Amino acid sequence: MGVPTVPVITSRFQELVTSIAFKRGIPNMRMVYTPHPVTDRLSALCRKYLEGKDPITGEPILEEIVSGLTLPLSAEDKGTGFLPRTPRRRFLEPDTVENLENYFYENNLTDGLPIVLPTEARVTEMLKATSHSPDEVVGRMAASTPHEAWEYTVEMVAVNAVMSGAKPEYFPVILAIASAGATSLVSSTSSYARMAVFNGPIIEELGMNAGIGAMGPFNRANSTIGRCWTLISKNLGGSGTPGETYMGSQGNPLNYGNLCFPEREEGLPAGWDPLHVQKGFNRSESVVSIFGGWSFSDIAWFTPMPVHEVIQGWLEHFFSTTVSGATIIMDPTVAADVSDAGFKTKKSFADYLAENTGTPAWLYWQTRKEELEKAEDGVEPYASYLKLGEKGVIPISRFTENIVIGTPVNPSVNFPRSSTPIEIIVTGGGTNTYWSGSDFHHAVSVSIDKWR
Repeated sequence: MGVPTVPVITSRFQELVTSIAFKRGIPNMRMVYTPHPVTDRLSALCRKYLEGKDPITGEPILEEIVSGLTLPLSAEDKGTGFLPRTPRRRFLEPDTVENLENYFYENNLTDGLPIVLPTEARVTEMLKATSHSPDEVVGRMAASTPHEAWEYTVEMVAVNAVMSGAKPEYFPVILAIASAGATSLVSSTSSYARMAVFNGPIIEELGMNAGIGAMGPFNRANSTIGRCWTLISKNLGGSGTPGETYMGSQGNPLNYGNLCFPEREEGLPAGWDPLHVQKGFNRSESVVSIFGGWSFSDIAWFTPMPVHEVIQGWLEHFFSTTVSGATIIMDPTVAADVSDAGFKTKKSFADYLAENTGTPAWLYWQTRKEELEKAEDGVEPYASYLKLGEKGVIPISRFTENIVIGTPVNPSVNFPRSSTPIEIIVTGGGTNTYWSGSDFHHAVSVSIDKWR
């Protein structure tokens, strides 16, 4: 059976790990729990936890670990394989509208907002918008690595498209997103979020909003496509059950409809390629690019400083859960100013930011223990860096040092990761010199045309 093992888990995750163990066919898995949390707690306190009692069982933790490693396995313990997933009914029994709507709410099949009931006629109409067969498998999605990935078909996606309020002409876009297998409800305790950026003829075809309010709730296509992604994640990807398949401590309001907007291609300065061209697609293709991240900062800073220097200064002191990548979203007015400052391509500006963005001293030394020891021993250049003090900036970029950007969008699918540490996107109505900075990173870009 392999090496005897007893997982040691904090008590807050009992429901999660019990559920996962059950689904994987090991309902009696021997687990030991410690008090929660252990993050940011001193090692002395963690040692005290181990020498104390399991907050779930009340038994001494060390004794539980020893017995879990040494007691013989029962016949049930030796079983292997996943427990079978209970199949869902394709149709519900006829009932009143009110009762059917309540069914979806009571069974955690919505985002908590009103839905459009997915009648057979509505789903059939949605399916007419694609040449793909209703029973064709679109993709697989999992809430997170420990959870199994669920497989889903074109018809299943169509049901959720109807529920979201999407029009049939939006369906190829929704299928493209679904095909990536990227849950929008990532089971991260730090309340992860997703972003979809659209390029190509599809923007005009669907009347998507890339102008004033592009990232806000002002356009049916932008809004319902983004919302549908969340419903797909809940109903087809098994995500979104708090405490079991969703662990975001505070949650993220972006999860309602995600960040879902087009790049304003006509607002790009001359020489600046749209995002999908940067990712290897033809300009005439319709493409959706998927990003993931945690935090988002909206900035309109009126200053005599050139805006490219303001962005560089912000990026230098920007810090979040991930410090290896960033996305800058500019209003066309800002993109024009940056271009006029001499940056004639997106890449040239991204390279400038990556190469000229240092690291705050406090962050540098927190993550460079070996270099700190050298600095204290007088080894250069580290000794000079240390003399800059805690508020200084070390002339080493976080965005050029063997960085791996992004996370797999689906634990069961190995998509290539981005090699670009800083992404630049242009959208908005040109009413303000406004830009946004975030730690969102590119995960994958998918053709929409193949799903027509």
